[in-house]
Amino acid sequence: MRLATDLASRGERVRLWVDDPSALVWMAPKPHPQIEVRTWQQPLNMQNLAPSQILVEAFGCDIDPEFIAAYLGWVRAADKKPVWINLEYLSAETFVDRCHGLPSPVMSGPGKGMTKHFFYPGFTNKTGGLLREPALDERLTHFDRAQWLLAQGLGVGSEFLVSLFCYEPPALDALLDQLANAETPVRLLVTAGRAAQAVQAEIKSKNASKPFWNVLGQLSISYLPLLSQPDFDHLLWACDLNFVRGEDSLVRAIWANKPFVWQIYPQEDEAHAPKLDAFLALLPPNDAWHEFHRVWNGLSHAPLPAIDLPNWQLAASEFGTSQVKQIDLVTQLLGFVAKSH
Repeated sequence: MRLATDLASRGERVRLWVDDPSALVWMAPKPHPQIEVRTWQQPLNMQNLAPSQILVEAFGCDIDPEFIAAYLGWVRAADKKPVWINLEYLSAETFVDRCHGLPSPVMSGPGKGMTKHFFYPGFTNKTGGLLREPALDERLTHFDRAQWLLAQGLGVGSEFLVSLFCYEPPALDALLDQLANAETPVRLLVTAGRAAQAVQAEIKSKNASKPFWNVLGQLSISYLPLLSQPDFDHLLWACDLNFVRGEDSLVRAIWANKPFVWQIYPQEDEAHAPKLDAFLALLPPNDAWHEFHRVWNGLSHAPLPAIDLPNWQLAASEFGTSQVKQIDLVTQLLGFVAKSH
């Protein structure tokens, strides 16, 4: 939805096909008027479809042959060249630089003879860049941290605020112990869904095995409701340290200019390990920060390093500054389309 919204805010009309639009009710409760949301189902509802000029497939989806046939009919009727873009997953691996923009001939089906082009988001100037909407700096400038926290029912005090958006990290137990023994009181803001379930299960286990683990009450925990995408940004901006997962929240944590810890989506046989290592290689040197990532992702069995907020902040700011210098994804995507017509 962020991609669709960014395109729409720049004057494009967007038709967004999703297999489960229910998540958009809370994720994007006020969608841009230039966005039309359609449910991807079988059989595909092709009624009352206005012609499309550009086709973007994301997350490795297989587009219905009926839609491909209709798309070809539309562009040929308008005497336009088909533009079919395969928007890939975000990765810091070196193959992204080599593969970004490469053609992929379609060898079968109604699209036979067409050419897709790989479009890779990424962290270098040889990739498609990262999603960063033009209005982001203005939003950041005008963000009122105290007002937003109060609107969430959270007091504004001297607590150290930590956001937690995660899967089921192996080192969650160690993190809770570390926060409970911090010198400054900590409030952990836990997002709804898997993060909340993981924390609740871990606390139940800890209370049974060592009931005095938070005896000083240094750690307080607040469970948040489902947040819209703008409010998720606000959460990251309001906190002193952000734990994020997946792709979109990583990018938003980078733009927040706050220390962050990323949990990459875990895969069988630790296939995610080289992906995480490739990302860590891009970050400024900071042994503790890098090792914290590896322990948090279950790729190291060493003790969880101590959080070093000042040094992590310097490193995160340096990395964020380097990424802001890159041309953003939507600007590059529109430029690629313009050259392809």
